Amino acid sequence: MSNGVISMKETKKSSLWTKIYSTVLALFTVFVLLDTFIIPRAYVIEASSDTGSMVSSSNSSADATASTTNSVAASTSAALVSENAYSDGNISITITNYREYDTDIYVSDVTVSDASYLKTAFADATYGKNVTETTSAIASESSAILAINGDFYGAQNSGYVIRNGTIYRDTVSDSSQEDLVMYSDGTFKIVTEGSVSASDLIAKGAVQVLSFGPGLIENGKISVTSGEEVGKAMASNPRTAIGQISDLHYVLVVSDGRTNESAGLSLTELAGFMQGLGANTAYNLDGGGSSTMVFNGKVINKPTTNGKSIKERSVSDIVCIAY
Repeated sequence: MSNGVISMKETKKSSLWTKIYSTVLALFTVFVLLDTFIIPRAYVIEASSDTGSMVSSSNSSADATASTTNSVAASTSAALVSENAYSDGNISITITNYREYDTDIYVSDVTVSDASYLKTAFADATYGKNVTETTSAIASESSAILAINGDFYGAQNSGYVIRNGTIYRDTVSDSSQEDLVMYSDGTFKIVTEGSVSASDLIAKGAVQVLSFGPGLIENGKISVTSGEEVGKAMASNPRTAIGQISDLHYVLVVSDGRTNESAGLSLTELAGFMQGLGANTAYNLDGGGSSTMVFNGKVINKPTTNGKSIKERSVSDIVCIAY
């Protein structure tokens, strides 16, 4: 009888520990999921790039700041702006809608007088984890004339992140991971992370490095292969891409998808389209529900995650044209 009581107590004790373990495991799993996808963590807050807010004790620096601010104000105030175009003394943008592959495609043809007008920006001006805003919100905070979503670095734990000449992350995602490097002279180049370090890229003049991919066009030739479709979604999808045609001449491209009105593009279709625009170098950015283009504060495409509702997805960063 006593053995039976002991056995029952041991069984209850074992059952209790099993329940405690299961509960702890479930709570830990929930925490990991929240930490990975929900809980925002700010690592670095960018200094304001607004020249109007700079303060200097030097009269010469103050004069230079005032001169720059006045120059920017003069350029933007004299700009010619329409529903699909913008032009001032330094920046020219023309937006054209295309209908190819049963898909709506939006192309911004951009020329700038200086590479510094091609910028990137973080959500909430913060480099971190799960720090996100819509493309239009980041564009507004950055006073961007034109913006597209970037590489959504925050959804990855590795891969180079270089923005405005600063290294924020230098861990290699994969030795074959293709990144887009934007140099200080405005030149684009596609590199593999396994072949060069982030610090070496900075030493060579890299200003922005985007880690998503794959590369679409190199030296005027389509470089993406059908095998790469698997890793970046084989089915046709909304897409975002950026390309360089010539010195200080770029194309920013977004396609709709996942709806009855717009099928979306495969990577090879996107590459062929970019080649047709004359891109000498082209690179695939984050797509799907992230794909968004904003011009003069207005979202001009139809972003969707599931095809059921047209709504912007919050992202971690953008590529933009701004002063």
